[in-house]
Amino acid sequence: MKAAIVTGASSGIGHAISKVLLDKNYKVYGIGRNFTDTSLISENFLQIICDITDTSALVKQITEIRKSNEIHLLVNNAGVGYFGPHEELNPGKIHEMVAVNLEAPLILSQLLLRDLKKHTGFIINVSSVTASKSNTYGCAYGATKAGLTSFSNSLFDEVRKYGVKVITLHPDMTRSNFYRHANFCEGSQEDSFLYPEEIAGAVDMILNQRDGMLISELTIKPQKHQLRKL
Repeated sequence: MKAAIVTGASSGIGHAISKVLLDKNYKVYGIGRNFTDTSLISENFLQIICDITDTSALVKQITEIRKSNEIHLLVNNAGVGYFGPHEELNPGKIHEMVAVNLEAPLILSQLLLRDLKKHTGFIINVSSVTASKSNTYGCAYGATKAGLTSFSNSLFDEVRKYGVKVITLHPDMTRSNFYRHANFCEGSQEDSFLYPEEIAGAVDMILNQRDGMLISELTIKPQKHQLRKL
């Protein structure tokens, strides 16, 4: 059985992706800070409670997982965003965004590349449409996502000769708890946001590609752009 690691698996996009992988007969190690939704619990879904900003704890968890599994798929999905004028952020929030959105994916990719090379596996990085935009009121967040996209593109060029597939997803506004720190959220109309299951569907499509062919970047948007202020 193929094994996968999914960060941010306790809710939202990560939870939906984990479900798709279970349906595709992966053994899934879901990493999250807490798991209140127990709907995925099974012998093939293992909850790993870990703060991925704690590098030593993260390395320890991955080392333990690799003792009994070789990883075929890594999904760097965990993300955090704080929004507003840059001067109103604090160093703690900036550090958290860099650590979760950029540093952890870099570390996890490095730790697992030997397995992924051996199995010609996948790294799927969940970035954001903000990666290619100017982001007023989200300068730091957009910078971390731009960094993740840049890393993905460079890593693919580095490891493609080994058969490793590196894919970057750029989802737009998705209905989840991601915007819990913001003073806005997705629009009220269904054509103004995405569902986590739709992002997971993109992952399903990616995994069904012909070997030797790759969609390396995919942007997913709702038909309309609309925000609601809170």
